[in-house]
Amino acid sequence: MLFLIILILSLTAGFITPWWAAAIIAFVAALYAGKEPGRAFLSGFFAVFIVWVVLALFKSVPNNHVLASRVAVLFHLPGWPVLLILTALIGGLVGGMCAMSGVYVKRVFEK
Repeated sequence: MLFLIILILSLTAGFITPWWAAAIIAFVAALYAGKEPGRAFLSGFFAVFIVWVVLALFKSVPNNHVLASRVAVLFHLPGWPVLLILTALIGGLVGGMCAMSGVYVKRVFEK
């Protein structure tokens, strides 16, 4: 359930808010629905990972990946798919850490 909450809210917010909105969404969702830190991390990681892949492809496909290819060359990467995966990994780590933090904050206030 936590995965779906983070996925839907982050995808919806991703079109109109800055990148860090996914972190706030993951934190608040885990604060509300999270139970275990490990599961919250995985839910946040994979939800934000998927959202960032979808949002990046949504922006990159219409222009034939021109900007993504140039940025990949700038960072000495083999191609735009590697840049896409690295971007999604960074987003996933942000989402996972924020979701895990939300569960830990929830535990602090429960005691």
